[in-house]
Amino acid sequence: MPTTTRPTAVAGRFYPENPQQLRQQIQGFMSQASIQSEQAPKAIIAPHAGYVYSGAIAANAYAQLLSRKDKIKRVVLLGPAHSVAFRGIATSSANHYQSPFGLIKLDQATQNQLLTLPQVQLFDIAHAQEHSLEVHLPFLQYLLTDFSLIPLVVGNTTPQAVAEVLAEVWGGDETLIVISSDLSHYHDYQTAKSMDQATSQSIVALQYQTITPEDACGCHPINGLLYYAKQQQLHSEILDLRNSGDTAGPRSQVVGYGAYGFYPSSHS
Repeated sequence: MPTTTRPTAVAGRFYPENPQQLRQQIQGFMSQASIQSEQAPKAIIAPHAGYVYSGAIAANAYAQLLSRKDKIKRVVLLGPAHSVAFRGIATSSANHYQSPFGLIKLDQATQNQLLTLPQVQLFDIAHAQEHSLEVHLPFLQYLLTDFSLIPLVVGNTTPQAVAEVLAEVWGGDETLIVISSDLSHYHDYQTAKSMDQATSQSIVALQYQTITPEDACGCHPINGLLYYAKQQQLHSEILDLRNSGDTAGPRSQVVGYGAYGFYPSSHS
């Protein structure tokens, strides 16, 4: 089978193409981030906008993983489809995903296993231009030493369908689940704040029935995680909640960004 690489699609636009500049920028975000708990989360939700807008918020999710970083060997990354509309969940036929920091190997064996589920399909077009997965790769490579990736683009599907996939790949301490999502889009600052606060309360309450595409572009992967987290008796915490009006944009039309951690119920 030929070795294929999914090249970067948004380097130089959403984040620096130059590896040194990229490392400096992530370092800056991580140095400002606060570790909010002694226990590292099993799963995180983090945003996927351009780094000047949402990088600081994403860093507050990734910083929680520092105590667990040597244990994580596999990352399951789920994000919404922005460039193609489809039903179900899309895997990639690539062997590697590329970032300015180098190549990340894909866990093809597990992806092939997922293809036995009816809601999962091999659909490279969904991956080709998708930024919702790509913007997380430099953070993951900055944080982790050696890991394989299961990148999944989530189309229109049910929380139960996503949860079934999560059940297959959940694993133990070696597996990290990352859900990529921004929150509300293009409202004024105050409207966005109240919408995003309500969405955050739904996430903390694991209310997978209430979050719509209006509330979060990644609502399908989020709702799947909430559904499964409820089954697994995890609980969720808000790690950061801001919008582009707080970071790098005007306040007339903003995009909301939240960072959340999911922890076993023994966590206090």
